[in-house]
Amino acid sequence: MHSFEFHVVTADRWDDFETLFGDNGACDGCWCMWNRQTQAEYNANRGDSNRRQMHDIIHADGKPGILAYADGEPVGWCSVAPREEFGRLARSPVMKPVDDTPVWSVVCFYVDRTARGQGLTVALLDAAKEYVRAEGGTVLEGYPVDPQGERVSPTSAWYGLASAFEEAGFVEVARRKETRPVMRFELET
Repeated sequence: MHSFEFHVVTADRWDDFETLFGDNGACDGCWCMWNRQTQAEYNANRGDSNRRQMHDIIHADGKPGILAYADGEPVGWCSVAPREEFGRLARSPVMKPVDDTPVWSVVCFYVDRTARGQGLTVALLDAAKEYVRAEGGTVLEGYPVDPQGERVSPTSAWYGLASAFEEAGFVEVARRKETRPVMRFELET
């Protein structure tokens, strides 16, 4: 069991981000750009173009998420930013806004094989709460998968699992599809 430390991704952590995501950009050339693009944009940019776009976001002080480290090595990622940075959410019938509350959104996790099964997703959610609170956010929202007893492959669980969000204190505020709750955590101001 590792003890983890967490850091917001900034330009000085780009090499760690790139190391964690590897040659495949975490999964299929995504580089965590899926929720930031339309389907056509994603299809056109998959791979190195997505890598360059995320590089540009990070180097423009975009701070698109949090890296988790074990023994000084990057082992996990949580994408978290103000909801409006993720255009795909607004276009989704499942993840469209619940109300007009300004929220920050958790839209992706990527955990290295060596760190899976150790509670890292919950720890990343706790780190995301601290980050959003420090940035002045008051509500953190996620769109996890609720497998309802079925096994979910790691590549299908990139939005996170509802059980991890529950363990981190999130509550369900909407469910527009049987296996996809919208969950929120109210941050103390």
